[in-house]
Amino acid sequence: MTELSLPNTIKMVITDFDGIVTDNCVYISDDGILSRKINFKDVVGFYNLKKNGINAAIISGEKNSAIETIAKNLEIKEVYQNIREKLPVLKNILEKYNLSQEEYLYIGDEINDLECLNYAKYRLTVPNAVDKVKAVENIQITQNSGGMGAFREVTDCLIN
Repeated sequence: MTELSLPNTIKMVITDFDGIVTDNCVYISDDGILSRKINFKDVVGFYNLKKNGINAAIISGEKNSAIETIAKNLEIKEVYQNIREKLPVLKNILEKYNLSQEEYLYIGDEINDLECLNYAKYRLTVPNAVDKVKAVENIQITQNSGGMGAFREVTDCLIN
């Protein structure tokens, strides 16, 4: 795999959550409580973006407490959960922050990310994404899998 190539014009990273920041697994305890595993490298990735003046946004097809915890602790203002059609939300974020195609990137791994990935100029995914996502024209694929430092890989590329 090749290293990521991203411009220094990026002002916002917009990402899906499950499958990117998590390993796309849901753990179910004996009492029915759902939980997710998050790699601390990826948490530090959100922190590093903020520290370097780059905004982050999360658009998730699911609603879960892991997103709420990350968003609260890292003061991520743009968090959208339980979103079935993500493109209208993406367009609203771009309008709100007056971002051009040169100023954001989108990270996704699943079928419900396809519209956003095709709309974005800078599009990224993970090796464990579904085949249709990996087949998107000009998509870059991280070396790390989702939940295993993929988000941090993207943020490190932007900051370094």
